[in-house]
Amino acid sequence: MKEKLLYYSTNLKAEKVSFSQALLQGQAPDRGLYLPESIPQIPLDVIFGYSQLPYYQIAYDVMRRFLTGEIEDGELAALVEDAYDYPVPLEKVCDRKFIMRLDQGPTASFKDFAARMMGRLMQYYLKLNGQKLLILTATSGDTGSAVANAFYGLDNIQVVVLFPGTEVTDRQRKQMTTLGNNVHVLALDAKFDDCQALVKQAFSDPDLEHLSLSSANSINIGRLIPQIVYYFYAFSRLRLENHPEEVIFSVPSGNFGDMMGGILAMKMGLPVKKFIIATNENDEFPKYLASGHYDKIEPSKNCISSAMNVGHPSNLARLVALYGGQMDEKGIIHQAADMDMMRKEIFSVSVTDQQTRETIRKTYQDHHILLEPHGAVGWAGLLAYFKEYPHEADQAQLCVSLETAHPAKFPEEIQRLIGLNPPLPKSLEGLDGKAEFVKNLPVDYLDFKKFLLDTF
Repeated sequence: MKEKLLYYSTNLKAEKVSFSQALLQGQAPDRGLYLPESIPQIPLDVIFGYSQLPYYQIAYDVMRRFLTGEIEDGELAALVEDAYDYPVPLEKVCDRKFIMRLDQGPTASFKDFAARMMGRLMQYYLKLNGQKLLILTATSGDTGSAVANAFYGLDNIQVVVLFPGTEVTDRQRKQMTTLGNNVHVLALDAKFDDCQALVKQAFSDPDLEHLSLSSANSINIGRLIPQIVYYFYAFSRLRLENHPEEVIFSVPSGNFGDMMGGILAMKMGLPVKKFIIATNENDEFPKYLASGHYDKIEPSKNCISSAMNVGHPSNLARLVALYGGQMDEKGIIHQAADMDMMRKEIFSVSVTDQQTRETIRKTYQDHHILLEPHGAVGWAGLLAYFKEYPHEADQAQLCVSLETAHPAKFPEEIQRLIGLNPPLPKSLEGLDGKAEFVKNLPVDYLDFKKFLLDTF
């Protein structure tokens, strides 16, 4: 069996661990985030060969490189085939400009790609070792429902989801709160960053060590690795035969897990010309990329692209590390990243709510393409890039913008903008009549800690 790939903490004060340890721990003991010691490389001829493979087989080949010596090939192959049983549409807008719709999974969100695979891997390792786990997850919208769905009914895992009570849509909330069983949902009068801070504090609290805590947020490396796959998939389906080319990706970004999956794909060998990181009015990253100086936004701004209302993206520490720098969990930069290289590979722009709404209207009017607020931020980011670099708008240039949630999750906004009530996918049917199981909690760590100790 090949030597295991080890994972280090971005805070550089914790021991290196195996993938299974990183997966089950979630966050490193020094409050850093795990990254692989080295990034596996995929030769270009193998990437070209993905054009002949279904999604789950591409997922197997990409993910096995991070799980060397951790799981038998046959076991991993069975898990990915079980996890990815839904389509990944690539919708043409014009020329070679496409929308990748990541909204066809069981909770109609891109978070399904990561949560379903992570849930299966966690269950595999827990059963192997006869362990139980308590998952703590903060969500700004779709993470909670995807994680709750992925872990629902598992007898060796309990799930606690924290969310800002007033900043998710009714349908997003009900996807979490109508499950019950081993899924415990807490509504806070707070911002996403506050919810995430409580989760991170719990991980480093010695009084809670006996609860076997872990995370299903994108701070967990097990969430990140599955998100690498759809970048390879998009390229494999859209590339021209016998024609060397590079793709431009535009990624609507909040906590930066989705974006990190793409950057890792590029570092593995995927031919990428540019990554566009499109944020909403929480513009801490575009400002950082422009100046090299980082300031958190506290409190984060409440925008219609609610899952992106993040004033300090956790995964930014990973991005800084990949570019040779070091940022701690508080956003303090201890070693500067290679900003010249970052700017060469990444373009970033902040998109206002007004621009988001106009993008939804105009994209539907001009192309009959229906976007939701997050996908609209991504598409607006691509258009902003073309405006600044008009030569990149060439008809032959392959571009893929990510749409991360189903429009039916935002019916009021879509109805107001274009007069259309988006058709419900099966995953959202029947939610309105279901009972909700949710507890309101103040933004206080001692109250949260008491809930955990009393409940578990």
